[in-house]
Amino acid sequence: MRRTWLIFSQAVTVAVALLFVVATLKPEWLRSTPGPVMPEVVAISSATPPAPGTSAPAGGGYAAAARVAAPTVVSVVARKGSGARARPNQNPHGEDPWFRFFFRDGPGSQQPQKGLGSAVIVSSTGYLLTNNHVIEDADDIEVQLSDGRQAQARLVGSDPETDVAVLKIDLPNLPAITFGAAEALQVGDIVLAIGNPFGVGQTVTSGIVSALGRNQLGINTFENFIQTDAAINPGNSGGALVDTRGQLVGINTAIFSRSGGSLGIGFAIPSDTARQVMESLIREGQVTRGWIGVEPQNLTPEFIQSFKLPVREGVLISGVLQNGPAGKAGMKPGDVVTKVDARPVANTAQLLGAVAALKPRSDTVIGVQRGDQALELKLTVGQRPKPGQREQ
Repeated sequence: MRRTWLIFSQAVTVAVALLFVVATLKPEWLRSTPGPVMPEVVAISSATPPAPGTSAPAGGGYAAAARVAAPTVVSVVARKGSGARARPNQNPHGEDPWFRFFFRDGPGSQQPQKGLGSAVIVSSTGYLLTNNHVIEDADDIEVQLSDGRQAQARLVGSDPETDVAVLKIDLPNLPAITFGAAEALQVGDIVLAIGNPFGVGQTVTSGIVSALGRNQLGINTFENFIQTDAAINPGNSGGALVDTRGQLVGINTAIFSRSGGSLGIGFAIPSDTARQVMESLIREGQVTRGWIGVEPQNLTPEFIQSFKLPVREGVLISGVLQNGPAGKAGMKPGDVVTKVDARPVANTAQLLGAVAALKPRSDTVIGVQRGDQALELKLTVGQRPKPGQREQ
């Protein structure tokens, strides 16, 4: 009996050893039927499946908005110096930076400077919005549409203080963008930036509205920027910032960058501001703004404490033009402006905007805090001088 048990245990041991070897080296020998196959992990769309009888969309995202807006955005080439367009007998390599480096004093050195930017067609009659810095001092402006057509553009007018310019082209069947409600934008809304960055051709980037009402950036005199993280690069200036319906909410203007490329902080002029400037330029050839003749600066807590002012917000007047509207009304250096035409002002940007919105030769009331006295000064608004002069 003992011998039989010994033989049985040895047989079992050998069988288990053989099973282990087979399972390790030839596991398929042990499968009588195919086992279940684990599915590959794949990304699953969160989109709702199409209803029976309908087909799924060919693509997602914001293709519809891009399709609507992209045809209205054009590339702009602005040439400066040595006449207008490059002459046919000029060296074809004159725009090559390496050619200019080696032959800066030879042929091609007299080539006109060329700037690249973008613009937006806002009227089927041929009016375009762009930035003043895109076309400033240009002798020749040429635009190229997304359908390949080219045209010479005429400068209708420009406003350096908002960095807005209006161009006019004469072509048939022009697409025109629809103005959106920039004032309805909220932080977090999705926007698309369309333009011609680095001259590579029309490009669409997406992002969100990062902030609203950005000012005191030192870019323009009048600042009320939409900030976005949609990539805006050199060449995008003058292009369109659109909402998810493809409607214009801003004109791409500037970037915050240490390298010259996009770092996710771009700025656009709100479309309502650009539209107001455009209408003034088309109608009158200039933008007319109010002016009172003062030098303002932001009110500091130290000044409030030193002079024991009863107000906490306002604009300190550091200088008054003697024969200006404010000077004639009795305003003095050291006064703090708290209201313009019953509209509260808390900083220099708000004062600048409130005064500019007044019509020249109209009467208004300026609220002033002088020490512990609250005064109301009545004055006749003047017309803001051209840029380059120091008056406000």
